[in-house]
Order: sequence, then structure tokens, then C-alpha cells
Amino acid sequence: MSLPAPDWTAQEIIAHLRSIGTEENRAGMARFGINTAAALGVGNSDLRPLARKVKRSHERSLALWDSGVREARLLAAFTGEPKKITIEQCRRWAGDFDSWEIVDSVADLFAATSFWRELIEEFAEDDREFVRRTAFAMLAWSAVHLKTDPDATFLACLPLIEAHAGDPRNFVRKAVNWALRQIGKRSLALHAPALALAQRLAASHDKTAHWIGKDAVKELTDAKTLKRIAARKAETVGIHKTDMAGSRQHGMRP
Repeated sequence: MSLPAPDWTAQEIIAHLRSIGTEENRAGMARFGINTAAALGVGNSDLRPLARKVKRSHERSLALWDSGVREARLLAAFTGEPKKITIEQCRRWAGDFDSWEIVDSVADLFAATSFWRELIEEFAEDDREFVRRTAFAMLAWSAVHLKTDPDATFLACLPLIEAHAGDPRNFVRKAVNWALRQIGKRSLALHAPALALAQRLAASHDKTAHWIGKDAVKELTDAKTLKRIAARKAETVGIHKTDMAGSRQHGMRP
């Protein structure tokens, strides 16, 4: 077989995956709570480089997903095109979710679409465990990576976190906690309202909400976390001053 290349079809990729999978890897995945029913035993250390070699392709990603193979679905997430995938296709994929690993990988793709906020609101209201997890995994990813989005976007999501902080299902509660922590660490402006929510949840008599809040408070009040947030604020101020100086130099209003 030739070396992995952008012109590889979904079938060629899956054949390659079958040739490199191992039972040892499958056993290791199971120990981390990964659904291995459709797994070939190929780790992410092989999948990520493979994705870079075959590059992005919307149509091929759809074919990879439809195979039902765990590794093929991860590659569909890694090589899908967020500008081409439709909201209906996202909904269809979400209906197939059966593992936290698949959810968290696909959430990155979904969060890069133009309709990511609509999906978060919709998926959060969906009672299926892995679909609801998707909403908060997307929110956590977006809080870190969508750096040009205004903080107000994420401030508006805090009520959604509070609304579902009582969901006791393991894969949901961990994602809700994850989203709250990432929003609180995004900026100094978001830190205070996120911490306030975390403290409110920590004081709750609900066991799940209490755990989510207590864990978030611990991270959001950690000295290292506060130092990183302050450094990010200083960096932002420095960039703003540079931009203003440049504007004045060119006779422009900031």
C-alpha cells in the first residue's frame, strides 16, 4: 500500500487502520472507559499524524463517519471541514455518539462552525447523555480557542451551566465542570462571574452541583491560575496600547 496522502479514499484509510491496529491498544482503551466495540486498536499517537497526512476533506469525512469504526470516526472529526458541515449533519453525528472520546473529538469540529452557539443550546436541552456532554465540551473548547469572540458570548452561557449542574450522569457533570472552569480562566472579566457561580454551586445541597462548584472554585482560586489570568490581561492591555499607538501614528482614531 502507498503512503498516506490527501487523495486517499475512506476505504483506503480504513484498510490502513486495520493493518496497524492491535489488541493491546484495544485493551488499553477499555481501561480508560472508551467504547471499544467498533475499535481497531489504533491510538491517537498514530491517528493525529495520519490526519495531518491525509488532510481535510468534507465528503471523505462523511464516509469515514458512516463506517461506524471508532478510528475512522475520530479521523472524520480531525479531517472534517467546519465550513462545509451542515447543522443537520452535526445532529445526525450526535445521534451516533457512544463514547466520551468521540464526543470530545467531534466537539472541536462542531465548535468551529458558524452555528456552534445554536448547537450548544440545542444539545444542552437534549436528554441523551453523550449529546448533552457535547454541548459543554463544545463550550469548554470554544472558551479556550475562540479568542476573538467577545467575553459576553461566554458570560451568557453561565446560566446554561447552572441549569444543568444537577445532572448526576458522570460524562455530563464532568463536562459541565470543564466548561465552567474554562470560562472562568478565559479572562479577568469572566473570572469573577464564573467564580461566583462556582461558589453558589459549591454551597448547593445537590450532590452533583456541589461537586461541580467545589472543584471549579479550587481551580479558579489557585494562585497559578490567577497568575496566568493576570498575565493574559497584561498581554491584552499591551496589545491594545500598541494598536492605539499605531493608529495615532497613522492619523487614525483608535
